[in-house]
Amino acid sequence: MPMLGLGTWQNTNADECRNAVQTALEMGYRHIDTAQAYENEAEVGEGIAAADVDRDEVFLATKVWADKLSHDDVIESTEESLEKLGVDYVDLLYVHWPSREYDAEETLAAFDELVERGLTKRVGISNFEPEQVREAVELSESGAFANQIEMHPLLQQEELREVCAEEDIEIVAYSPLARGNVFDVDVLSDIAEKHDASEAQVSLAWLREKGVTAIPKATSEGHIRDNWESLALDLDDEDVAAIDAIETEERCIDPDFAPW
Repeated sequence: MPMLGLGTWQNTNADECRNAVQTALEMGYRHIDTAQAYENEAEVGEGIAAADVDRDEVFLATKVWADKLSHDDVIESTEESLEKLGVDYVDLLYVHWPSREYDAEETLAAFDELVERGLTKRVGISNFEPEQVREAVELSESGAFANQIEMHPLLQQEELREVCAEEDIEIVAYSPLARGNVFDVDVLSDIAEKHDASEAQVSLAWLREKGVTAIPKATSEGHIRDNWESLALDLDDEDVAAIDAIETEERCIDPDFAPW
């Protein structure tokens, strides 16, 4: 799984979404993240098809929404997602939230079936708290490959990272720029100035130092490129320690049905 991807949450303008995906892939990105709930799977698929990149080179992920987590709905909705995306399989299929129709045993059995059928290569979980992570590991025959969670310098998720490391589960960070709030953090601004970089690049480089994959949403070529150039930024130990010392616990995504 490439450690930097393009997120597409709230990218509902059809042309913008298609163009962002195509631009990112032709720039060098090889990880694209979407979801049923984003209502843009068709446009994401069109962007992938338009890019001068082979499908097999793209790590493509989507998510099954919380209202589609009964066994039959998982199967049916995933088949619909693949049709919209215009692909035969996804590289990673997530349980979007462990809420509403989620039943660990029934839902994960359906995901295992999709792996057996070759419709997804890996099972993912998203927004799972420590006990739910352990339960998923216990019940899924395919295992949980990644847990996609909100993570950034203002929400560092130490406990959840430790649990996922114990279970050999990758972390994928959504909202890795805290929905733009990282630009207002003096610690990040000072480090950005030191390296002639942006606060966004500093945040993404810090996540990479933690072994975390980031999927920042971007639509303009400038933002897509700025995020991409974070791969060239190497933070030193002092930088990492300064960011680690940020004690803020600022959660940007907090719906009523969240498990915390």
